[in-house]
Amino acid sequence: MKNVFKTMVLAALVAFVSFSFTTLTETKPVKASESKVVWKGYKVTGSHEGTIAIKNGNLDFDEAVLVGGNFEIDMTTINTTDLKGEMKNNLDGHLKSDDFFGVANFPTATLKITKVTANGKNAYNIEGDLTIKGKTNTQVFTMSIYGNKATANLKVDRTKYDVRYGSASFFDGLKDKAIYDEFDLNVDLVF
Repeated sequence: MKNVFKTMVLAALVAFVSFSFTTLTETKPVKASESKVVWKGYKVTGSHEGTIAIKNGNLDFDEAVLVGGNFEIDMTTINTTDLKGEMKNNLDGHLKSDDFFGVANFPTATLKITKVTANGKNAYNIEGDLTIKGKTNTQVFTMSIYGNKATANLKVDRTKYDVRYGSASFFDGLKDKAIYDEFDLNVDLVF
């Protein structure tokens, strides 16, 4: 009887210690239809902007603390919002072509959060693996989370993803036809 009691106490102790060191990660899916990604690209003579849709995604939390996440972007939805008519259709088509994002061969882009560091209340420094056109590079950015909403701003160097069209880093003599290498992604997530 004494051994049975010892075994029960030992089992309870092991269960308590195991539970104490177990983290409970909660995955919260992103509501793609309520979330928004706005892109903005720059050239010597101005800029263009538009939207692109999130196909699916999630943020992972340990209690209320962000610890990870994954996103898939539908590259076929690249949409210019600052132009209309034929000019808009031409730019949308060119961005989807092999000169830029080659969406026929690379219909999705992904972001996998690999490192999260808290940076004050509701703010995080993020490192993630961004994959565009089959090329993966580390992307560093900040994210703020308030309730069931998150915002992030990324500055992406397109040349790291073999998007070189109009880049003065690769082509001489472009003058006012040059397109800057970096573009912005402003992300508003609802989860």
